[in-house]
Amino acid sequence: MFEMIIIVLGLCVFEIVSSIDNAVVNADVLHTMTNEKAKKFFLTWGMFFAIFVVRGILPFLIFYLANTSLGLKNSIAAMWHSSPAMIEAIETSAPLLLMAGGMFLLLLFLHWLFMEKKNFGLPHEEPIQRMGAVWFYSFASAILPITIVLLNKTFEPGKAVYLILAAAIGYCVFFITDGFKKNAEQMEERLIHEGGDKSGMSDWAKVLFLEIIDITFSIDGVIGAFAFTMYVPLILIGNGIGAIVVRQLTIGNIERIKSYDYLKNGAMYSIGFLGMVMTLEAFAVHIPSWLSPLITIMLVGYFFMKSVRKNKLQVVAAV
Repeated sequence: MFEMIIIVLGLCVFEIVSSIDNAVVNADVLHTMTNEKAKKFFLTWGMFFAIFVVRGILPFLIFYLANTSLGLKNSIAAMWHSSPAMIEAIETSAPLLLMAGGMFLLLLFLHWLFMEKKNFGLPHEEPIQRMGAVWFYSFASAILPITIVLLNKTFEPGKAVYLILAAAIGYCVFFITDGFKKNAEQMEERLIHEGGDKSGMSDWAKVLFLEIIDITFSIDGVIGAFAFTMYVPLILIGNGIGAIVVRQLTIGNIERIKSYDYLKNGAMYSIGFLGMVMTLEAFAVHIPSWLSPLITIMLVGYFFMKSVRKNKLQVVAAV
């Protein structure tokens, strides 16, 4: 029971901090909307779609794609029941999911570390960011062939080829979602700088845009959740609670959340750690199930307190 509680708590914390960017985009776009019906629709049905549909379907879809040998009916049963045959089938296919997810999360972390603008929370972040995109693509290009070589040396050819395919899929998913996120950032800037009426988008089109963005941003949290547990009901509970909190932040005081400068750092270091955990587990290295949520909570807690201390110092300096 203690293990389940800490896993759910870790999932909630991870979902919240990894979705802050999503909440900021939602809040910024909502401020440009004048149609109250469209706003209300997004804040009600949009919440239902983001929490219960996207975060409900995505874990099952990922689980099913990693266990297609079970079939649709047995995959649904396996999510809720723990018969010996189902457990064996899941354990057999789990490395594929872990390898794809690990590659995706590692690329996500490295992209942030080398390329994205950030508030520097640790001494090494500024010099690494100055190294720029060329080093990110160099590392990204090196990771895949190194992984392929290690997989070929670790596993028999019949199993290695599927794990290599899973690693390639993780790469593909990263670059596809990265493209969507870059497009979303450009669209958000256009909506804010040009104003709601001059952007050329109706409020209902903005609602559709926000729903698509919700799907794109939720992929990070859902894939990372499998580093905590392979038991989908726990993922649904943890991610669902976290998504509700994020949506409340959207309609609440989003400016206060923006003031915590280092929360994004905590989220990204958590993503990097979870990527390492998933990759090691794909290589059959045993990682205790309590370690991922515990490290996530510690990382986020550290950067949250760092943000709080910075805000206090700014208040004192202003006085």
